[in-house]
Amino acid sequence: MASDVNELLDMLFEMIEEAKGVPLSSDKCMVDRTDALDRIDEIRSAFPMELAEAKKLLAARNDYLASAKREGDLLIQQAEERAKQMLAENELLAKAKRESEEMRRKAEELSRELKQAANRYCDDALRRTEEAVAEAYDEIKKSRSRFRATAAGMAESAQPQPQNKPFDAETEG
Repeated sequence: MASDVNELLDMLFEMIEEAKGVPLSSDKCMVDRTDALDRIDEIRSAFPMELAEAKKLLAARNDYLASAKREGDLLIQQAEERAKQMLAENELLAKAKRESEEMRRKAEELSRELKQAANRYCDDALRRTEEAVAEAYDEIKKSRSRFRATAAGMAESAQPQPQNKPFDAETEG
């Protein structure tokens, strides 16, 4: 059983593309209903896998942000400890303030940059996942529409057509 939505859609497309044509119709074909429905069920069952991937990306983003925050907090803590040490030495007080503020600024800037990078990465990954899911969903809708049109066409062609008979007053009442 294939698990990739695109692969399943390709299989469904190929099934429809290779289906035998309906006589006297250029755009209608006969498709094995069971096979087509099985493919659609497989596609439906593959969607949770795509969604699970999106959840994994979100979890990775959250882990990445937490790591960036820990790293930033550690840098801030180190800067504060360094500042305290320098404050103890009176002659280096001014220098200590400048360096500690610079370290804090750099730590905050690094933390911001890491958060922005993580957000961009996750947003891009989610966008791509969303596009893939949307494409798959659109393809399913199209395939289903084509299938319904084909099935309706088959049902219409199977109904007997009324024959034109001359009007008979005795039989018509």
